[in-house]
Amino acid sequence: MTRFRAGDRVQVLALGKAGHVRIPHYIRRKAGEILGYCGTYLNPEDLAVGNTGGKAVDLYRVAFAQTTLWPNDVHAPQDRLIIEIYDHWLAPAQESSHAP
Repeated sequence: MTRFRAGDRVQVLALGKAGHVRIPHYIRRKAGEILGYCGTYLNPEDLAVGNTGGKAVDLYRVAFAQTTLWPNDVHAPQDRLIIEIYDHWLAPAQESSHAP
């Protein structure tokens, strides 16, 4: 069973990891909405350093409002960035988060 479902609000964590990570800085600490579950895969952060024996991690497709990511730029309200994020980078969003 997965931790998140489509429609769940999540916040991207800022884990402070060095090296190869697939989480752009501009989405760290931002809130988004789960669009769907993509499957379970070996952690690319482990694979990048040759660790092929690590545990598999759930991967989710997450949408973010571009107005939230880049508030000083002009975007249509419906414009979204959609990105795939591994479970360990996500937490349930707090109630005050903005919609994607």
